[in-house]
Amino acid sequence: MTTQELVAQIYKKNSFLCIGLDVDLNKIPEHLLEEEDPIFEFNRAIIDATHHLAVAYKPNTAFYEAYGLKGWKSLEKTINYLNTNYPEVFTIADAKRGDIGNTSTMYAKAFFEDLEFDSVTIAPYMGKDSVEPFLAFENKHTILLALTSNQGAFDFQTKDVEGKELYKQVLEVSKSYKNAENLMYVVGATKAEYLADIRKIIPDSFLLVPGVGAQGGNLQEVCKYGLNNQVGLLINSSRGIIYASNDENYDKAAAKKALELQIDMKKILEEKK
Repeated sequence: MTTQELVAQIYKKNSFLCIGLDVDLNKIPEHLLEEEDPIFEFNRAIIDATHHLAVAYKPNTAFYEAYGLKGWKSLEKTINYLNTNYPEVFTIADAKRGDIGNTSTMYAKAFFEDLEFDSVTIAPYMGKDSVEPFLAFENKHTILLALTSNQGAFDFQTKDVEGKELYKQVLEVSKSYKNAENLMYVVGATKAEYLADIRKIIPDSFLLVPGVGAQGGNLQEVCKYGLNNQVGLLINSSRGIIYASNDENYDKAAAKKALELQIDMKKILEEKK
């Protein structure tokens, strides 16, 4: 999917909502455990109930890998379901990969060619040769971890290194990578006050922003500092939507929560116009 196609969907749906599909079998409705593939059945219902409100879905691969081969098959069925039934939706493999060049190439093939995701999250610690193999894929996007929403982000990301915070150096250096126009960045919603400085470095890039909802991030604050001329934001909510209820109407409860966010996003987009 091209960036222009993503922007078109944002304005068509009046939404820049991304829904995280982080499925824990201990949290889903009990009646689904009787299904042959409870993870996929849970995802399918959530997707069907919310696809008109969201422009992106983000399965965190750890929640599938934890269940071994069965979990990986559930992930495969989920992305196939999205690509077949809702091809206009932007898909994100939240895998946080990154390794030496030939290994990164294989990771990229796994997510871009085999599973056919539109994007994948990448850890930048190993530098250019671990990132550029992902950037080589046409109309695919590499989402670099820049400033994350967890408390441990302060261990390294905000440390001053030769007069500049490390996360700012990551942003600046990444702009020199080959095919850097395919880069997006993860910036946590709980770090909204940093967005003004981030936008000075990468004014035109899309930001994937987790942490709105269960983690306490504020949508209005994120948009105040993070919106750009193409919107430039994908706001992710996972637990706050998919676990809104654990009864048989869980999909309707998820849709209600997604609608609340979409309504707020519509107002923000209308004000932006």
